Amino acid sequence: MTDHQAPSSTESAPSREADSRDVSKPSLMRVLRDQRKTIVVGIGLMTACYWILGQLGEWETATLTAAGILLALLNHLATELWLAKLIGSGETPTRGNIAAVAAIRLMVLAVLAIGVAVMFWPNGIGLLLGLAIFRLIALVMTGIPLLKELKKA
Repeated sequence: MTDHQAPSSTESAPSREADSRDVSKPSLMRVLRDQRKTIVVGIGLMTACYWILGQLGEWETATLTAAGILLALLNHLATELWLAKLIGSGETPTRGNIAAVAAIRLMVLAVLAIGVAVMFWPNGIGLLLGLAIFRLIALVMTGIPLLKELKKA
Protein backbone atom coordinates (compact mmCIF):
# COMPACT_ATOMS: atom_id res chain seq x y z
CA MET A 1 0.00 0.00 0.00
CA THR A 2 2.81 2.41 0.66
CA ASP A 3 4.03 1.91 -2.90
CA HIS A 4 0.60 2.93 -4.15
CA GLN A 5 0.41 6.00 -1.92
CA ALA A 6 3.82 7.33 -2.84
CA PRO A 7 3.10 7.82 -6.56
CA SER A 8 -0.26 9.45 -5.88
CA SER A 9 1.28 11.95 -3.46
CA THR A 10 4.04 12.81 -5.91
CA GLU A 11 1.52 13.08 -8.73
CA SER A 12 -0.63 15.53 -6.80
CA ALA A 13 2.26 17.76 -5.77
CA PRO A 14 3.27 18.78 -9.31
CA SER A 15 -0.34 19.48 -10.26
CA ARG A 16 -0.70 21.84 -7.28
CA GLU A 17 2.51 23.58 -8.29
CA ALA A 18 1.27 23.89 -11.86
CA ASP A 19 -2.03 25.31 -10.62
CA SER A 20 -0.28 27.91 -8.47
CA ARG A 21 1.95 28.90 -11.39
CA ASP A 22 -1.07 29.34 -13.66
CA VAL A 23 -2.84 31.55 -11.12
CA SER A 24 0.10 33.85 -10.45
CA LYS A 25 1.51 33.93 -13.99
CA PRO A 26 0.96 37.41 -15.44
CA SER A 27 -0.57 37.46 -18.90
CA LEU A 28 -2.59 39.76 -21.09
CA MET A 29 -5.66 37.52 -20.76
CA ARG A 30 -5.46 37.64 -16.97
CA VAL A 31 -5.19 41.45 -17.02
CA LEU A 32 -8.17 41.66 -19.38
CA ARG A 33 -10.16 39.35 -17.09
CA ASP A 34 -9.19 41.33 -13.97
CA GLN A 35 -10.03 44.66 -15.61
CA ARG A 36 -13.46 43.67 -16.99
CA LYS A 37 -15.29 46.51 -15.23
CA THR A 38 -12.84 49.11 -16.50
CA ILE A 39 -13.09 47.78 -20.05
CA VAL A 40 -16.90 47.83 -19.91
CA VAL A 41 -16.84 51.43 -18.61
CA GLY A 42 -14.44 52.41 -21.42
CA ILE A 43 -16.63 50.83 -24.09
CA GLY A 44 -19.69 52.47 -22.53
CA LEU A 45 -17.99 55.87 -22.60
CA MET A 46 -16.98 55.42 -26.25
CA THR A 47 -20.55 54.50 -27.13
CA ALA A 48 -21.86 57.51 -25.19
CA CYS A 49 -19.54 59.79 -27.19
CA TYR A 50 -21.13 58.69 -30.43
CA TRP A 51 -24.62 58.79 -29.00
CA ILE A 52 -24.34 62.27 -27.43
CA LEU A 53 -22.09 64.01 -29.95
CA GLY A 54 -23.71 62.20 -32.88
CA GLN A 55 -27.03 63.74 -31.88
CA LEU A 56 -25.34 67.12 -32.33
CA GLY A 57 -23.82 66.15 -35.68
CA GLU A 58 -20.26 66.29 -34.34
CA TRP A 59 -19.09 62.94 -35.70
CA GLU A 60 -15.42 63.90 -35.97
CA THR A 61 -15.36 65.13 -32.38
CA ALA A 62 -17.15 61.97 -31.26
CA THR A 63 -14.60 59.80 -33.04
CA LEU A 64 -11.66 61.71 -31.60
CA THR A 65 -13.13 61.66 -28.07
CA ALA A 66 -13.72 57.91 -28.37
CA ALA A 67 -10.14 57.53 -29.62
CA GLY A 68 -8.90 59.41 -26.54
CA ILE A 69 -10.87 57.07 -24.29
CA LEU A 70 -9.43 54.09 -26.18
CA LEU A 71 -5.88 55.43 -25.79
CA ALA A 72 -6.43 55.92 -22.07
CA LEU A 73 -7.88 52.41 -21.74
CA LEU A 74 -4.91 50.90 -23.59
CA ASN A 75 -2.54 52.86 -21.35
CA HIS A 76 -4.39 51.58 -18.27
CA LEU A 77 -4.20 47.97 -19.47
CA ALA A 78 -0.52 48.32 -20.41
CA THR A 79 0.21 49.69 -16.94
CA GLU A 80 -1.66 46.81 -15.28
CA LEU A 81 0.19 44.24 -17.42
CA TRP A 82 3.56 45.82 -16.64
CA LEU A 83 2.78 45.85 -12.91
CA ALA A 84 1.61 42.22 -13.00
CA LYS A 85 4.82 41.15 -14.74
CA LEU A 86 6.91 43.20 -12.32
CA ILE A 87 5.23 41.65 -9.28
CA GLY A 88 5.32 38.16 -10.84
CA SER A 89 9.04 38.39 -11.56
CA GLY A 90 9.87 38.63 -7.87
CA GLU A 91 12.52 41.30 -8.36
CA THR A 92 12.51 44.43 -6.26
CA PRO A 93 12.19 47.48 -8.51
CA THR A 94 13.76 50.79 -7.62
CA ARG A 95 11.84 54.06 -7.60
CA GLY A 96 13.96 55.24 -10.49
CA ASN A 97 13.09 52.16 -12.56
CA ILE A 98 9.37 52.58 -11.94
CA ALA A 99 9.53 56.31 -12.67
CA ALA A 100 11.52 55.78 -15.88
CA VAL A 101 9.09 53.22 -17.31
CA ALA A 102 6.07 55.35 -16.37
CA ALA A 103 7.66 58.50 -17.81
CA ILE A 104 8.47 56.81 -21.12
CA ARG A 105 4.97 55.36 -21.46
CA LEU A 106 3.32 58.68 -20.60
CA MET A 107 5.66 60.62 -22.88
CA VAL A 108 4.76 58.41 -25.86
CA LEU A 109 1.06 58.78 -25.00
CA ALA A 110 1.34 62.57 -24.65
CA VAL A 111 3.24 63.04 -27.92
CA LEU A 112 0.75 60.87 -29.78
CA ALA A 113 -2.29 62.59 -28.23
CA ILE A 114 -1.01 66.12 -28.75
CA GLY A 115 0.06 65.33 -32.31
CA VAL A 116 -3.38 64.00 -33.22
CA ALA A 117 -5.11 66.89 -31.40
CA VAL A 118 -3.07 69.47 -33.34
CA MET A 119 -3.57 67.63 -36.63
CA PHE A 120 -7.38 67.64 -36.25
CA TRP A 121 -7.72 71.00 -34.46
CA PRO A 122 -10.27 72.25 -33.23
CA ASN A 123 -12.10 68.88 -33.05
CA GLY A 124 -8.87 67.26 -31.86
CA ILE A 125 -9.44 68.67 -28.40
CA GLY A 126 -11.94 65.81 -28.04
CA LEU A 127 -9.03 63.35 -27.94
CA LEU A 128 -7.50 65.13 -24.96
CA LEU A 129 -10.92 65.38 -23.35
CA GLY A 130 -11.43 61.61 -23.80
CA LEU A 131 -8.06 60.91 -22.16
CA ALA A 132 -8.91 63.12 -19.21
CA ILE A 133 -12.43 61.77 -18.71
CA PHE A 134 -11.35 58.15 -18.73
CA ARG A 135 -8.42 58.82 -16.42
CA LEU A 136 -10.69 60.54 -13.92
CA ILE A 137 -13.20 57.69 -13.98
CA ALA A 138 -10.42 55.07 -13.69
CA LEU A 139 -9.04 56.91 -10.64
CA VAL A 140 -12.48 56.92 -9.01
CA MET A 141 -12.95 53.22 -9.81
CA THR A 142 -9.57 52.48 -8.22
CA GLY A 143 -10.06 54.79 -5.25
CA ILE A 144 -13.45 53.52 -4.08
CA PRO A 145 -12.24 49.99 -3.21
CA LEU A 146 -9.21 51.50 -1.45
CA LEU A 147 -11.45 53.77 0.62
CA LYS A 148 -13.62 50.78 1.54
CA GLU A 149 -10.54 48.87 2.72
CA LEU A 150 -9.36 51.85 4.79
CA LYS A 151 -12.80 52.14 6.34
CA LYS A 152 -12.71 48.44 7.36
CA ALA A 153 -9.28 48.84 8.99
